[in-house]
Amino acid sequence: MLLHVTHETRYDYTPPVETAQHLAHLKPLATPSQRLISHRLAIKPEPAQRSESPDIYGNARAFFALDTTHQKLVVTAESVVETSNPVLAPHAARTLPWEQVRERFQYRKDTRYDAATDFAYPSPYVPRHEDFAAYARPSFAPGRPTFDVAMDLCLRIYNEFDYDPESTEVNTPAVEALAQRGGVCQDFAHIMIGCFRTMGLPARYVSGYLLTQPPPGKPRLVGADASHAWVSVYLPGIDGAGDWADFDPTNGRQPGEDYVTLAIGRDYSDVSPMRGVLHGGARHTLKVGVTVMPLDELCDEARMLAEEQVRAAGQSQSQSQNRSQSQSQSQS
Repeated sequence: MLLHVTHETRYDYTPPVETAQHLAHLKPLATPSQRLISHRLAIKPEPAQRSESPDIYGNARAFFALDTTHQKLVVTAESVVETSNPVLAPHAARTLPWEQVRERFQYRKDTRYDAATDFAYPSPYVPRHEDFAAYARPSFAPGRPTFDVAMDLCLRIYNEFDYDPESTEVNTPAVEALAQRGGVCQDFAHIMIGCFRTMGLPARYVSGYLLTQPPPGKPRLVGADASHAWVSVYLPGIDGAGDWADFDPTNGRQPGEDYVTLAIGRDYSDVSPMRGVLHGGARHTLKVGVTVMPLDELCDEARMLAEEQVRAAGQSQSQSQNRSQSQSQSQS
């Protein structure tokens, strides 16, 4: 599936901001089930400095600095992504009991380090808490495979929690959202992660987008969608490294080709779309608009531009493969 994603963030400041520095996670990841075809980040006003670098988890982060007085900031990320249904690596053990997975992540001297360990410990938005363990235990039956535990917990959150955008804020503690049995996708992801970590297993936060369908006979509304969040659970191999399986507790399902992965982290604090340090601008209003649509639904002009980017990306990949083949023949 070829998906076109537009994510526009607008800040209006009172009084004006004099200088600012921002960090953005708005460029989709390249994964085994996702290929980034093109990406463009437009910033108004034009920044004095801008750069891009990977963070510790491999996410692309954009830094930009503004050194002129401004009353508004508009950041527009436009991406074309080719997606497919995720497939677990053959060496990932779907049937390994959760107790055995927990044992692998308990500290022992001279044991081999597993990178998934980073996601087994508390993080700013997801502390370990007995309330998480109490909610998790019915899913963590003795000897139950980790994959089945995750699917059961995902479905329980989906069925037992109310999706209510008015019930929480971006900084609402996950334990509070658990107690009130309500919140938004960020809360549900943090709760599921908290359950896994409190039980001793690694889980990570995934930010991204979900393709939604307009009502029958109605056009897709530009900017009406929102960012999304879900959870990855680690399934180790029998004798070594494994793979990550994704679960969406907000929708009670596993993500498919209608999902776009933006970034991964320990929790929301690692992958927030925009953050910054400002001089001035004591008050602000924020508007965010996200549109995810199949590439063939774009208007003719926009589609032609995006398709040209797709062709260019394909030619670049083909030329790279030809160079690699030529080098291999030369070496042989």
